[in-house]
Amino acid sequence: MNGCEFDGVYYKEGYGSIVGIDEVGRGCLFGDVVACAIVMPKESSILGVKDSKKLSEKRRETLYEEILKECKALGIGRVDAKVIDEINIKQASRLAMKRALENLRDQEGQVFKPDLALIDAENIDSDIEQKAIIHGDDLSYSISCASIVAKVYRDRLCIGWSKDYPGYGIEKHKGYATSLHRGAIKALGPSPMHRKTFLRKILSNEPH
Repeated sequence: MNGCEFDGVYYKEGYGSIVGIDEVGRGCLFGDVVACAIVMPKESSILGVKDSKKLSEKRRETLYEEILKECKALGIGRVDAKVIDEINIKQASRLAMKRALENLRDQEGQVFKPDLALIDAENIDSDIEQKAIIHGDDLSYSISCASIVAKVYRDRLCIGWSKDYPGYGIEKHKGYATSLHRGAIKALGPSPMHRKTFLRKILSNEPH
């Protein structure tokens, strides 16, 4: 069963509109966790849509533009490093997803309320009916679209952040814990946008 067929099961059950929700940046040391909520037309079937982690950067960029042109509604949610440190990354990811759903707007900028939310392996605080789908970014077309949009959106933020905080290589590793990034943190110390709760082992020189 491909992603479109997976979502089609729910359409056959009578749901009129389905929103797919996914987040990106959960494992990063730096910057916001970003979530996307997206509603694609029932008949949508963009070739090549799958989990963003399985796509090249160039392919993601192309699909991102196609998805945004075709989607019925879109919402982005963000939670910054300070809040991540305060409430932990799991709760911050859920909050970003909730914000993305609350920010859902159609192409005319009007609030859009879907009938069903398909969420990648999470539950969020919402009165909209929802289903947590394990490996949803692989199984569901809507969630795959959300995965791609969230990834490209956050990667573009990283390009901007790298100019504000040069020397860490954010534009290259996008905030993940690469050896380049860990070395830069040890050399320069953490920036205001680093997640302090993620850096304890790095800054204490413990093995990780």
